[in-house]
Amino acid sequence: MKTKKLTAKDFITIGIFTAIWFVVEFAVGMLGYIHPYIVASYVVILPIAAAIPMMLFYTKTEKFGMITIMSVLIAIIMFVTGMGYLGAPLVIISGLVADLIAKAGGYKNFKNIMFSYAIFGLWVCANFFPILITAKQYKKDLVDSGFSAEYCNSLFKAINTKTIAILVVICFVFGIIGAFIGKATVKKHFEKAGIV
Repeated sequence: MKTKKLTAKDFITIGIFTAIWFVVEFAVGMLGYIHPYIVASYVVILPIAAAIPMMLFYTKTEKFGMITIMSVLIAIIMFVTGMGYLGAPLVIISGLVADLIAKAGGYKNFKNIMFSYAIFGLWVCANFFPILITAKQYKKDLVDSGFSAEYCNSLFKAINTKTIAILVVICFVFGIIGAFIGKATVKKHFEKAGIV
């Protein structure tokens, strides 16, 4: 009989896939230096780019807490790498809800996993919180860091209180699309894990 408690192996799995997720997020984040509209398109790029490693993670997730812990680690990483703490609640809540959804399907139902991943991916929008909540200071910090006024204006035109709801919906939709792409790519792993 399998234990419901998280083991050292589970924590190692969480650590490995959190690291992979961070590498993907960092690589995509670097694209934002090219053009501010790419920053807004994180809601499309990240759910697709991270789908394969996350679907692999789901094949190794059978206990409640693994997805939640990953979200806590992501919130900590965001804070340490300079994204602040404003988005942390969204990151952790999205992870907890995603965990509950996956658990409701026994971590073996793809429909649950699909919605779980789509909800989990909403943490990407936490990257926008500093832009929304501390707009003036964030803009000043960007200019002080060497970004042009044109870059800043375009960024705030793409991401603001009027566009954030649209970005959240797009992120969710592409999370669902990403789940299908990830499943198709790691189909053998899904079959081995007994996910239907």
